[in-house]
Amino acid sequence: MSGEEQVARLGALVGELHRLLRRSAAGRAHRVVLPEAQVELLLLVRAEPGISGKEAARRLGTAPNTISTLVGDLVDAGLLDRERDPADRRVIRLRLTEAAHARMADHARHRTALLTDALATLDPAARDAVLAAVPHLDALLTALRR
Repeated sequence: MSGEEQVARLGALVGELHRLLRRSAAGRAHRVVLPEAQVELLLLVRAEPGISGKEAARRLGTAPNTISTLVGDLVDAGLLDRERDPADRRVIRLRLTEAAHARMADHARHRTALLTDALATLDPAARDAVLAAVPHLDALLTALRR
């Protein structure tokens, strides 16, 4: 397999791992899988509580009206709070609700359990190699975020 084919395979594997873990963790938690766009917004708001809707749209590379729809859906689901900025009433500030924090923590627990179970099926050398790759995957993620 050429280097380019290996890179393409890495991308495909990471994508499939992500999708499978999302679906499986939601299934274990007996919850409906949230749309990816909603998850991305929740993760952004968790990382930056109080982020404005406009800044969220810019950071996620989407239109403000798309963010407005996502925010409305997540507010209706009880996962997001929106409030007017006291300094500028035109600005909406976003924060996770306690229900969102609990759901995200629950999802992380289920995802960790799934990975732990799957890693236990690998031979020790393969398991060690996968775990040894974690810092390098972290560095790759940092590079991609730039």
